[in-house]
Amino acid sequence: MPDPRRRISLTLGIAALGAAGFVLGGLPLPLLLGPMIACLAAALLGAPLRGMGTFGVFMRTFLGVAVGSSVTPAVVMQIPGYLDTLLFVPLFILMIGALGYPLLRKFFGMDHATAYYGAMPGGLQDMLIFGEEAGGDVRAMSLLHATRVLVIVTIAPILMHLFWGVDLTAPPGQSAADTDPVELALMVLAGIIGWKVAERVGLFGASLLGPLILTAILSLTGLINTRPPAEVIWAAQFFIGIGIGVKYVGITGRELRHFVVAGLAFSTLLALISLGFIEALHMLHLADPMDIFLSFLPGGQGEMVVIAIVAGADLSFVVTHHLFRLILVIALAPVVAKLMALRKT
Repeated sequence: MPDPRRRISLTLGIAALGAAGFVLGGLPLPLLLGPMIACLAAALLGAPLRGMGTFGVFMRTFLGVAVGSSVTPAVVMQIPGYLDTLLFVPLFILMIGALGYPLLRKFFGMDHATAYYGAMPGGLQDMLIFGEEAGGDVRAMSLLHATRVLVIVTIAPILMHLFWGVDLTAPPGQSAADTDPVELALMVLAGIIGWKVAERVGLFGASLLGPLILTAILSLTGLINTRPPAEVIWAAQFFIGIGIGVKYVGITGRELRHFVVAGLAFSTLLALISLGFIEALHMLHLADPMDIFLSFLPGGQGEMVVIAIVAGADLSFVVTHHLFRLILVIALAPVVAKLMALRKT
């Protein structure tokens, strides 16, 4: 096995080739999907790739900063207006669990804990912790959730380009040269401090929510008036793409045939459920169609924020719906699991 530095260099090189290929091909989200697909392919071929560790997590903090910097008094006043669509989120979660759990449990023969927490549309780390405590297969749950995120992040840009003609190759903001150096320094500090404080208090999604909250405070007080520059968002996309792809490093033939196939089947079911809710809400004219689309696709927090930023969607609307979904799943999933266990005994 190569030493860690060589593995990191190999991973960065493959990711860069993937990004370059997507840029030259004029494909959407080249700095997210290019590294993701290239690292995925290399991992499946047995390449000894390696995640970016703490630095990769640090780059995710800028997504929280980007969302937080868009929080203004006017945006805060709009949040109560999201109630009509937020009411659909619990039903959305219930339907995913009611259909996803039997699929993984009965059709793919997974044990109760693995099927249950593998089907819950919550954060990866939180579901793995709950699932491991319940006796589930951590590797299986990891591959199920990684495949869910992979599929959603791949199909979302394609559908957005087809239905709304969104240009997902455009710069996601102004350049670093046009950004106030003082504000840029405040963003970096808000990212690091927000992340570490949130991590210390045990907040879920600490690398995104901590910086989001702290930057929102700075934005509301007028200390920050712009988003992170385009170059920073591009870099965050690049490392998030790597993070998704390297989750398949070391995968065996059995895992590929069983868990990844199960993940693809579950993701297909999930996509159909999501599209059903998206179409229903669109027919009710409760919000902008693209905002609804991004809010009811249960991908990862960081990944959906990236797509929303590049697409120019309403960040507060999209993030509020994803946070509400994650809070509900994290708060209620263990309770429902215990009730199911009591019923069986």
